[in-house]
Amino acid sequence: MNRPHLEVADIVRAQGEQFIANNRSWIHWVHQKVLRAIAHCRTAVLGGHLHQCPSCGHRVIVFHSCRNRHCPKCQVAARRRWLAARQKELLAVGYFHVVFTLPHQLSPLMLQNKKLLYDLLFRASAETLLEIALDPKHLGAEIGFLSVLHTWGQNLRHHPHVHCVIPAGGLSPDHLRWIHPRYHFLLPRHVLSRVFRGKFVAALKKSHRQLTLSGALQPLRHDQAFASFLRTLFRQNWVVYLKPPFGGPQHVLRYLAGYTHRVAISNHRLVAFDHDQVTFRYKDYAHGNRKRLMTLTSQEFLRRFLLHVLPRGFVRIRFYGFLANRRRANLLPLCQQLLLHHPKPVSSPAAESPAVPTGFRCPHCATLMQIVETFSASTFAPIAPRSKPLDSS
Repeated sequence: MNRPHLEVADIVRAQGEQFIANNRSWIHWVHQKVLRAIAHCRTAVLGGHLHQCPSCGHRVIVFHSCRNRHCPKCQVAARRRWLAARQKELLAVGYFHVVFTLPHQLSPLMLQNKKLLYDLLFRASAETLLEIALDPKHLGAEIGFLSVLHTWGQNLRHHPHVHCVIPAGGLSPDHLRWIHPRYHFLLPRHVLSRVFRGKFVAALKKSHRQLTLSGALQPLRHDQAFASFLRTLFRQNWVVYLKPPFGGPQHVLRYLAGYTHRVAISNHRLVAFDHDQVTFRYKDYAHGNRKRLMTLTSQEFLRRFLLHVLPRGFVRIRFYGFLANRRRANLLPLCQQLLLHHPKPVSSPAAESPAVPTGFRCPHCATLMQIVETFSASTFAPIAPRSKPLDSS
């Protein structure tokens, strides 16, 4: 893919200092750290390496990346490494995609309690899938899946939801056979929706005393007001979206690439940055997924972008069931063995997953480049002095 002509980093470098000055009342050091990392990513500020092609001798300096998970540029390399590690875990079955979405009324509460309520979203959705799948009325099997947290919509507003990617079927309770799904969509959507709503609301009620409730949410500190708020949540239908099953193992890695290491917006969606206005592409889901353009002031763009900064150390990709970290080493080989004896054809033949390309190659002859020298940030100081705006502690 060609390098984008405009990056989030360009907007941060131009408006980051002013944005911090305008929002001292709420901006946190974590937000400043993200802005600083994005502004300095792949610049002389972080140092770099000198690469040389062993074939044609071409040389190029590559500056270090910031490795911040909110940086659009760094997520590309992180995704490549993660997908390479997942190749050996694919099963020779189809895969399903389930999305659990929270009502928009919860957004203000989530923003004040990100770690607590994002954890709750993971737990409620995972328990729902594991419980319904184990029920003999539906599948009667132990399933395994990965869940990925997304907190944004196409317009960058806060829209917390979890994407779950699930192999078609699971282990029988006695671990002696693989059980294939009886439904076209693996599990019934309406059952998943009701159970998910019940689990989340019940857990939210238990967490009342742990919640931060400030500003417009202060009235919810009272038990009666909070109970009334929970009733409004319980009276509405919660959205659980099931996508049709897609192809076999050879399609899974490419599919996962679109969900595992996304940030709020990719650089390729940016169209223009003129006169303090940022224009970007988005899909209008309310009108048939039409591609449209949205224009925001740079200050509003950065505000929306920072809504999706995660708490420090928060894990946004999690594994459950037989794919859970503590069970995967034993149960995954068992699943692969059982599928050899209880196969079921998938929509495409189960071929070996394509290799994920790694390394930096020469732009002239495509030979893998070699690092011949490393430069520290101080090496570039005379020609690229450290910028002041985003380095304040």
